[in-house]
Amino acid sequence: MKRFSLIVLFLLYQILSAQDFKKTATSGFVFLEIPVTARTAALGEASITLVDVNSDAVFSNPAALGFTNNLHSLSVSFAPYLADIKQYATSYAFNSPIGIFGIGAILFDYGDMPKTQKVAGQRVYEIIGNFRPQGLSLGITYSKMLTDKFSFGVTVKYVSEKIDIYSVDNFLFDGGVLYNTGLGSLRIGANIQNFGVDAQYINDPFKMPAMLRLGAAVEVLGSYQSNYRLTTIVEAVHPSDGDERLNTGLEFSWNNMIAIRGGYKFFYDEETYSFGIGLNPNLSFPMSFDFAFSNYGRLGNILRFTLQVGLL
Repeated sequence: MKRFSLIVLFLLYQILSAQDFKKTATSGFVFLEIPVTARTAALGEASITLVDVNSDAVFSNPAALGFTNNLHSLSVSFAPYLADIKQYATSYAFNSPIGIFGIGAILFDYGDMPKTQKVAGQRVYEIIGNFRPQGLSLGITYSKMLTDKFSFGVTVKYVSEKIDIYSVDNFLFDGGVLYNTGLGSLRIGANIQNFGVDAQYINDPFKMPAMLRLGAAVEVLGSYQSNYRLTTIVEAVHPSDGDERLNTGLEFSWNNMIAIRGGYKFFYDEETYSFGIGLNPNLSFPMSFDFAFSNYGRLGNILRFTLQVGLL
């Protein structure tokens, strides 16, 4: 099963590589390319090889969901994005005897925009009301550990976008694998996101924002069981609508109570560095709060917040 999963991801990579990359920004549903959780954003989006993300794995790598120990886990995230856009997300996972099931939802609210029409006989437009564009993603995830070192995961999601009276929707697929190599704490992972057939908005067809991610992570100091831990992460990204990119992240954790994170993105137009913190008060039930700051160059800065709770 491990070999089969890797073969499937390789074939999907070949399909993506065969597409025309001379045209950038040609995909639709681009809100799916934006990081969701504060921890992912703080680490420069290098997160597919993290094994302790619980339900948030549905947004990064569904295979990581297989490493979840909690019976239930729930998270909510919020980000005031660029140009008064708001991003809302929530996820939930249940650890069953046959595997771990998860659901994830993302709402991208573009805010109110004026609706205009041309005045007859004049070269001006009049405002006749407002409309509120939105993007929506609803996904169902299944993940399972096939051995104590290897897990796989798949997600099927319904996505839609609406602008005034016009809308478009589609069904997309995410799939991933995560493998603990046994060489120290080295983990490697692969993930394909937003894979699906083309959609059409009114009379204009467009491609899906498919991305292939290959990553590795290792604890260079300590471990998840020690009083301190330093994790380094590197991740290569192959998008269907742009050039290849590289994401890197660093996370220091003390007593699994306080985490300090930083990340840097290479080969992006505007996005560069990011940082954040995570707090786990060690209550009678698992709970953590994450904050992230991301620099978008000339576009400004983005803050993200995530609250995660669980039940052992």
